[in-house]
Amino acid sequence: MKTLGAVLAGGRSSRFGSDKALAMLDGRTLLDHATTALGPHCDAVIVVGRGEIADWPRPGMGPLGGIAGALIHAAERGYDRLLTAPVDCVRLPDDLRALLEPAPAFLETQPVIGLWPVGSISDLRAILEDGSDLAVRAYARRIGARAVASDFVPPNVNSAADLDRLTRL
Repeated sequence: MKTLGAVLAGGRSSRFGSDKALAMLDGRTLLDHATTALGPHCDAVIVVGRGEIADWPRPGMGPLGGIAGALIHAAERGYDRLLTAPVDCVRLPDDLRALLEPAPAFLETQPVIGLWPVGSISDLRAILEDGSDLAVRAYARRIGARAVASDFVPPNVNSAADLDRLTRL
């Protein structure tokens, strides 16, 4: 099974006040940390929401738009599954793939960290086209994804104060 990793980096960072992906932590951007953290768990890593891989159907759809853009990209390149993480998740558990097997599954504490089958793109497109519930959990329910409990508490950087706390850890 080929797994594509996707860092979701297309958010507006409105609570953060500036481009969160470019915020610095220990001399590196959050985007760099997230890409590095996701890398060991997949065959390749992409960044969605900036550059060549766009949210689908358009920006402003939240994490589901990023997941949809990444699923489309994965399908076009022959991947079977997509492993997603938000740009502010600078650490991931060492056993992430084992935790999320079999797909579809997501971390209960952070549903954006999930392992999604590429074949679920039609379900996700339907949710995005309807637009009534754009929560990741709505997509997860629709495709029968499992919520996985874990002791891992993902970092969540929504403000400069959150980044300062993370720096002190």
